Amino acid sequence: MLIKEKKNIVEDIHKRFIEANLIVNTDYQGLDVTDITDLRKKLKDASVQFKVVKNTLLEKASINTNAEILKDSFKGPSAVALSYDDPVETAKILIKFSEEKPNFVIKKGSMDGKLLSDKDIKALSLLPSREILLSQFLSVLSAVPGGFVRTLNAIPNGFVNLLQAYKDKKENDS
Repeated sequence: MLIKEKKNIVEDIHKRFIEANLIVNTDYQGLDVTDITDLRKKLKDASVQFKVVKNTLLEKASINTNAEILKDSFKGPSAVALSYDDPVETAKILIKFSEEKPNFVIKKGSMDGKLLSDKDIKALSLLPSREILLSQFLSVLSAVPGGFVRTLNAIPNGFVNLLQAYKDKKENDS
């Protein structure tokens, strides 16, 4: 590979490291082409890129990015999954694939500059999806104004009930 090609790869991966919200370093040794193609298709459907790149190029590309904390894990066969959208969905796909294919190993990850172990990524995969979290959040937001309106409505209703009881008492006394 020419130096110019390596430089272009480093620049491209560096840019991707900056844009990604979740970066997961994996070991793909022992997988055949069909398995890797299957994984790439699943990840692509979730807007995730899966790149097999030489470790030296990954190390250079990671400088001044959230992936810099992964430098120690760039050893042996390495491939990185780069998520730009939903990190939970990415974690779900990777964990499920690693359970189906024991040769596929999740080394470490980085999310917003924080180092994630394989256990952290598994815990991330157990969270509800982004859509479910958003719907739960919206239901909480809509419950607060609804309760407030019911509380405000209870004050005049209570006053009207008090007046009605007073009127009924006056009519019974007469």
